[in-house]
Amino acid sequence: MSEKKQTYEEALIKLEKIIEEIESNEITLDESLKKYQTGIGLIKFCQEKLSEVEQKIKILDSDTGTLKDFTIE
Repeated sequence: MSEKKQTYEEALIKLEKIIEEIESNEITLDESLKKYQTGIGLIKFCQEKLSEVEQKIKILDSDTGTLKDFTIE
């Protein structure tokens, strides 16, 4: 059984849902903490993906002879 890799967009959707659930105040404190921890993992995943894309863009720009400072904020 193969496990599908999560995409940046899927992680972002999950993160948005977690934020909504925590802000709704309809879950317990323990559930909020678990979701917060999951959210931190999703944020790290998204940051890593964005960093990978930034590096690829720098490589592509260097291949064309111009190295642009491209930063994703």
